[in-house]
Amino acid sequence: MSAAPAAAPAGLRARLQSPWAAMFAICFTQAVVLLDTTAVNVAVPSLGEGLHAGVDQVLWMINAYLLSYAVLLVTGGRLGDLFGPRRIFLVGLAVFVASSALCGFAQTPGQAIAARVFQGVGGALQTPQAMAIITRIFPAERRGSAMGVWGSFAGIVAAAGPTLGGFLISWLGWRGIFYINIPIGLIGSVLVLTFVPPLEASRKHRIDVLGSVLLSIAMFCVVYGLIEGESHHWGTLWGPLSVPLLIALGGAVLGVFLLVERGRQGRDPLVPFPILRNRNFTVMAVVVGALPCGLGGMLLLTPLYLQQVHGFSAFRAGLLIAAAPLVSIFVAPYSGRLCDRFGGKYVMVAGLTLFGTGLGLLAALIRADAGWYVLLPGLAVVGLGMGVAFAPAGVVAFEKIEPEMSGAASGLFNTTRLCGSLLGSAAVGALLQARLAHGATTDAIRGTFLLPVSVMAAAALATLLVRSRPAAEASAGPAELAAAGPAKS
Repeated sequence: MSAAPAAAPAGLRARLQSPWAAMFAICFTQAVVLLDTTAVNVAVPSLGEGLHAGVDQVLWMINAYLLSYAVLLVTGGRLGDLFGPRRIFLVGLAVFVASSALCGFAQTPGQAIAARVFQGVGGALQTPQAMAIITRIFPAERRGSAMGVWGSFAGIVAAAGPTLGGFLISWLGWRGIFYINIPIGLIGSVLVLTFVPPLEASRKHRIDVLGSVLLSIAMFCVVYGLIEGESHHWGTLWGPLSVPLLIALGGAVLGVFLLVERGRQGRDPLVPFPILRNRNFTVMAVVVGALPCGLGGMLLLTPLYLQQVHGFSAFRAGLLIAAAPLVSIFVAPYSGRLCDRFGGKYVMVAGLTLFGTGLGLLAALIRADAGWYVLLPGLAVVGLGMGVAFAPAGVVAFEKIEPEMSGAASGLFNTTRLCGSLLGSAAVGALLQARLAHGATTDAIRGTFLLPVSVMAAAALATLLVRSRPAAEASAGPAELAAAGPAKS
């Protein structure tokens, strides 16, 4: 801790050193990233009108952020390992807030797109540190509860983001969705400096420049291909370069990256291979990509049904669909406690099964002549599955990760989740288009729901590959587990 808390009275010092106070600071500050990601999507018409931008330019105001964010997540996480997660978190926050101000000041589409690129850089520096900090400040016996609270927070933001974005646009115009990040970021920086311990690296490290460049190129090719694939009908991008070729090129560069990293394992690699050799982490890093696929499918198909079949406005559809994340808010903390007590493997299986069941129930309930209210049971089960499944993924993945590798692990974890979201969205969109070409809207939506249901089922089966926590360790009390808690640097 810093000198100021050390000189404080014992009671105040205990509060300042509480991991829950640090959790509050992290959650509050992460709101600038999570809120902005969802709020910008509802600002598409206002952005186009306000900046006299075409549809392609407005879409790139969204995709520019996503691209730079995805490309730098692993590098951002590793920088936290090398220079301390709190320090990099604050640097990322400063970049994000400054670029948010530039977004608000933008006068042309080009200026807005450039500012959004830097917002993505700030988000990539900031996001991996959140999970790394949580992993390091909470002892093993309370980490599940902490992840559960984190899941509840994510659910609240998911539910509030579009609504808050719509309110800000109606009150302050489209620039308000960027300006709101400035006060939140400034207050959050004070909270982080006050409540989050430094957790600095214990020795000097070197940056793996070559690894960072290779991985960035690979991620750019893959993510750009996934973003632009649908608009180019998965065909030609420029000249002889096609979308599949660009994605394949990204895969080839990724292979070169892994070869380079193998030779750097003794010299501060970007990706320490012990992370990848950790079976539970690797399984969960793959499985966690299924969650945004299921959620993205639900968020695409359900509003389409409500708007096309029932004539709902986007706002009314959003309010109804918010039932799912609202349910998850209340469930996630209890899921975390179950992980603390029994381990996360079977809690995760239960969550994925519930998630898939809820999606299947939505598909069964969708009918051209059914009322909108029949969807509520399906949305409730989806929310229950979300709440149960979110916490175990992080608990299981990070259970055996060394603290000095937690940033790199968090970067990889978030990268696979983002790639799962992009792949899932592309697959669901392509299947929906194919079915719409040969059938009625309701039938096409019902049939497309089977894809995310299948993904949830496969993820549940894959989770069975996780090594369960030994019974003696699962039943150990706080005293025994505290001795095995995360090291503090």
